[in-house]
Amino acid sequence: MQLRYNYRAYPDASQRRALASAFGCARVVWNDCLRDRKEAHAAGLPYVKSTELSRLRITQAKRTEERGWLADVSAVVLQQSLRDLDTACKNFFDSVKGKRQGRKVGPPRYKSKKDTRQSVRLNTNAFSLQDDGTVYVAKVGNLKAKWSRRLPAAPTSLTLTKDSSGRYFLSFVVDTEPDILPGLETEAGVDLGLSAFAVLSDGSKIDSPRFLRRAEKKLKRLQRELSRKVKGSKNRARARLKVARRHAKVADRRRDFHHKASTQIIRDNQAVYVEDLAVSGLGRTRLAKSVHDAGWSAFVGMLEYKAVRHGRTFAKVDRAFPSSQVCSACGFRDGPKPLHVREWTCDACATVHDRDHNASRNVLFEGRRIVATGRVETPNACGAPVRRTHVPAQRVEAGSPRKGQTTQTGTPGL
Repeated sequence: MQLRYNYRAYPDASQRRALASAFGCARVVWNDCLRDRKEAHAAGLPYVKSTELSRLRITQAKRTEERGWLADVSAVVLQQSLRDLDTACKNFFDSVKGKRQGRKVGPPRYKSKKDTRQSVRLNTNAFSLQDDGTVYVAKVGNLKAKWSRRLPAAPTSLTLTKDSSGRYFLSFVVDTEPDILPGLETEAGVDLGLSAFAVLSDGSKIDSPRFLRRAEKKLKRLQRELSRKVKGSKNRARARLKVARRHAKVADRRRDFHHKASTQIIRDNQAVYVEDLAVSGLGRTRLAKSVHDAGWSAFVGMLEYKAVRHGRTFAKVDRAFPSSQVCSACGFRDGPKPLHVREWTCDACATVHDRDHNASRNVLFEGRRIVATGRVETPNACGAPVRRTHVPAQRVEAGSPRKGQTTQTGTPGL
């Protein structure tokens, strides 16, 4: 399997200029080739092949006065930019034809030097690891890197990235064998939320750190200072950099929290089941900031790839499954409940349930069914079938407001 390892790089002044030139040349090749294909499509001409684009926009363009500076960077950077464009076009065509699973992929777009992320990709012909701990990059030099951990194998490709806060990163792709952990008997259903980040089926809870909410006070002050600076001035550039660094710090803390929590769950359980949440839909409600602050999608993605790496079982439960409406003790379904109802009593067996814990137990039962049988009916703890039916979304729980009407969403006191 392929894994990606990121390390912080610290280029000097001349290397930063060389990297800026590489970013710009790769961007120009991308935009020129994309423009040729769009113009050919608009004129009804055949699809322009990558070999023709490589000859026109790279080989011959270096000999012209207008694009002569393309020769100042490594040819691998330019060729990889064209290959990335081919991949983006293929993904778009496969998505339109239905060959690609998942969400629809849009057509490639032009790149700008004002984008928050600049990057170039290299193969093994344009970089190498040195004995002194530096990374040699063609036409750039030896870059100093902070090796937080050792690479498990020789890298097959390298991506150099500069983020909006001015930090540089080295991203290596490594082919490794799965690290299979010893087998366990425990399984876990995970219910993701906002009051508690995650509630497991065994009753344990992971508190929600709310990194963005905790940093809002300082971010508000920095944004206010940025808005007062004159556009185009150096003071505004410095103020923008302070805001970007603060946001990067929040993102780093959230990512570190996700990695630690997902690793612990994978190591402690042989099988992990998670509900497939509609994050994009919840991101259009009044809970949008809290939903994006939690970062559910990134966390579920980490659980998925770590389960594959360590030989664990992972499954997603369909979002239509009524995990909060069914009693995990007897299987009785008493309908939807508003978000402010955190505890409820089953009308059939009189069991008092914590909303999140009950949902995590139901996710566990449904996940076991998906992995074991794939039947339409889900047997719960007592063997009673719970049939998944199409129920319209409750306006108090999710959805967008209709025209002329308001929608009450959110958790009181959040």
